[in-house]
Amino acid sequence: MRRILLTSIVAVVLAGGAGFYIRGAAHRNDAAAAASEEVDISPGPKLLVRSTADGAKGHLAVVSAADPGGPRKTSSVTCDRVYAAAGTAICLRPDGPLATYQIAVLGRHLEERDGYPIVGVPNRARVSADGRLVTWTAFVTGDSYNGGQFSTRVGVLDTATGDVLADTLESYALTRDGRPYQAADVNYWGVTFAPAGDRTFYATLSTAGHRYLVQGDFATRTVRTLAENVECPSVSPDGTRIAFKQAVGGDPARGWRPAVLDLATLRPTVLAETRSVDDQIAWLDDHTVMYALHRDHAGDHADVWSLPADGGGGAATLLVPDAESPAYLR
Repeated sequence: MRRILLTSIVAVVLAGGAGFYIRGAAHRNDAAAAASEEVDISPGPKLLVRSTADGAKGHLAVVSAADPGGPRKTSSVTCDRVYAAAGTAICLRPDGPLATYQIAVLGRHLEERDGYPIVGVPNRARVSADGRLVTWTAFVTGDSYNGGQFSTRVGVLDTATGDVLADTLESYALTRDGRPYQAADVNYWGVTFAPAGDRTFYATLSTAGHRYLVQGDFATRTVRTLAENVECPSVSPDGTRIAFKQAVGGDPARGWRPAVLDLATLRPTVLAETRSVDDQIAWLDDHTVMYALHRDHAGDHADVWSLPADGGGGAATLLVPDAESPAYLR
């Protein structure tokens, strides 16, 4: 039976701008194009993005992986955050005039298959490789332990059955540094799925002033810590590495740098990007990551950049101008 997903009170979360400007590379779409083109998110060599172009802000668009800065097809469907895999997309968007939001599950032509209301500001989204599981993170306020600061709520939905696998990960049995652990300030966000199977996931855990990468199991409802200073993870297509944002000096106030963690050795590699990346980094392929950087403090304009995942010094490259929230449509 389907369950209506509710969290608690809305928080306003402001993303910091990157403080740089792109000249001559911006791709523009007009409002007419945004309202008229059919977008297909079936697997193929293409990227799904959220447009930040004037006249099409928030509209979903598809670009060719061979020419991501070139022509795009822009849909009338709008989202605040999107991700897709195997012909299924999760769209996080406002729901009416009040400060409420909705998770919409979209099909191959961005038709709405299902929708669930939430209260809170949705910020992260992922879809499992087979398109069956969708997950989101919402920021909320009002938790008594948190002194008025934001906390998080994570949801995971099985789109085939309508079952909620994790309406709150805080109820899962947690092992921190090899020992059972419980605390009122435990928060999770940025869930990502292992590429094979429907049991294993990774996420960020925050507690007692520390942030950890955790590995979880939906079947056993267990979570264990793997490494510190890992936020907003994304599993590589081959399942061997985690791309993530790493707080500079362990202090988020100093910004974040993109990094990759080898799951076999738990050794991180900081990538060749000196700007602050406040995003859930995605994988373009097994050798390349991609992420959004904002061009203004309001966060209205952004571009998607790519970067070699081996930390070998390759420079960041503008991948999709006037876009954010990228997903390679495998």
